[in-house]
Amino acid sequence: MLSHTSDVERPEPRWPVIVAACAAVALHFALPPSLRPGTPWFLFFVVGTLVIAATVFRRLGMHRQNSWASYGVLGALALGLLYGVVMLIVGLMRKTENGTELLLSAGVLWASNVIVFASWYWRLDGGGPNERERREAHTRGAFLFPQMAISPPASDVSLAEEEGWRPSFVDYLFLAFNTSTAFSPTDVPPLSPWAKATMMLQSIISLATVVVLAGRAVNIF
Repeated sequence: MLSHTSDVERPEPRWPVIVAACAAVALHFALPPSLRPGTPWFLFFVVGTLVIAATVFRRLGMHRQNSWASYGVLGALALGLLYGVVMLIVGLMRKTENGTELLLSAGVLWASNVIVFASWYWRLDGGGPNERERREAHTRGAFLFPQMAISPPASDVSLAEEEGWRPSFVDYLFLAFNTSTAFSPTDVPPLSPWAKATMMLQSIISLATVVVLAGRAVNIF
C-alpha cells in the first residue's frame, strides 16, 4: 500500500489510503456481532500489522513485498465487507435483525464499500502507486480521467501531459463514491475489463445495502 522514495522525484503520498484503511476498520466496530467474522480486534490486528509491514517494505525499497502486504490489507477489508453484506442479507431473509440495526448496518456497509473499492482502484490502476509515481504524467490506465482526455487550447497533448498530472487517492475515492451513488460511471469511465467488473461488483453491493436492505428496514418493501 505503501517504494523507496529516494529515486522518485514526486512520490505519491500513502497517508490518505492508510487513513482510509483505518476508517474501514473503525466502521467494522460499528457493525453488530452477527455481521462480523469474529471479534473486530482481529481485523484491527491484521490490518495494522500489514500496514506497518507495507510501510517498512516501502522504506527499504522492497517493492514486491510492499505490494503483497498492501494486497493483504485490501483483501482483509474486502472479506470483512463481503461477509457483512452476505450476513445482512441472511439476517434480512430470516428477520433476525430489527429495523434500527438494519439501517445502521446498511449505512456502515455502504461507507465501507466506498472505502474498500476506492483503495482497490488506487492499488490496481496503472500498475499501482509504485509504478505511477515513477512516471512524469498519468497517460494510461484502467480509468479515463478527464485530465487524460482534455487538451489545453492550442496544444496537441493532454492536460495530464501538459501539467504532469497523476491521480491521487482522492480521485479514486471520488470515483468509488460516484459508483456507489449513481450505480454507474460519471466523469471517469472504465477502460479495462477488470475495472468494469470491479465497478459492477461495487454497484451491486451498493444497490443491495442502500435500496434493498435500507428499504426493508423502514418497511418500504
